Amino acid sequence: MKSGFKGFPTEGIAFLRDLKKHNDREWFMPRKAIFEEKVRQPMIELVAAVHGEMARFAREYVGEPGKCVYRIYRDTRFSKDKTPYKAFASALMLRNTFDKRDGSAGYYFSVSPESIEVAGGIYKPDRDTLLAVRQHIAANTPAFRATWENRKVKKLLGELRGETLSRVPKGFDADHPAIDLLKRKHYLLDIELDAAIATGPRLLTEVVARIEAMTPFIEFLNQPLVRRKAKQKREERFLR
Repeated sequence: MKSGFKGFPTEGIAFLRDLKKHNDREWFMPRKAIFEEKVRQPMIELVAAVHGEMARFAREYVGEPGKCVYRIYRDTRFSKDKTPYKAFASALMLRNTFDKRDGSAGYYFSVSPESIEVAGGIYKPDRDTLLAVRQHIAANTPAFRATWENRKVKKLLGELRGETLSRVPKGFDADHPAIDLLKRKHYLLDIELDAAIATGPRLLTEVVARIEAMTPFIEFLNQPLVRRKAKQKREERFLR
């Protein structure tokens, strides 16, 4: 894997570690330039390097790196924790036809002084999106299981995760052979890696390996949503 990305600078990881201790505006603002240079810019470069590899196996998810990187500012409106900043850098990569409001499946990774997280799937979808995904799973259960019940995915990403309902969701048969999957509220693959890899070229290698392994899983979850989106566009053209 050839890339100019050599890892995060040690100053960037140190900044995030200090930010966790001094999470307030008075500390952050005089050091914002350090954040931009040593944390945000390296994260953009990492996303660009990941995109360079994704062109081989997930071209539809390659976009503008800067738009994939999350802002450092926390949304504290509904949280008891009012600390204003995230003590980690993170990115979300969605299919080019979707945005965050669509609730589609995507790839996520984050870098912190404590760990590297690599994840993917669909999290907290709205009711209609969750229904579409469940119906797709119910009709294509063996194909869905094959995307994550294999040696490679389990080695790199572990088991399928996600909250589960106690009751059978409305509209589904309790005797369906995939009822364990249909009860799920989220469909996620998620793993944490050693934080020590953040400052070296191995970070890119490990992130890409897991993103590539989960691509069939992500694509399966998005199939009904891609069809729904295409149908909506056809209807909009018809109504013009």
